[in-house]
Amino acid sequence: MYSTTDAEVMRLGMDCLEKNLGIIDTERFISGLLRERFDYTEWRKKNLADMDLETLHREAVEYGKAHPFRGGKHNG
Repeated sequence: MYSTTDAEVMRLGMDCLEKNLGIIDTERFISGLLRERFDYTEWRKKNLADMDLETLHREAVEYGKAHPFRGGKHNG
């Protein structure tokens, strides 16, 4: 069984952020997380606790249709 290392997860996450946000907005995103001490686990518990998988999927699909990814980098 293959297990992703923490370093690989960090690299993949950074690659994803840079691809979708560009370097400048990736830095802004990371700075915001650090400054606000964002806790994803608590956010998920608060915002997704009562949402079943079907609803989550439907809302994700609707969001994707309303906000299509165009492949470009956004830097400001």
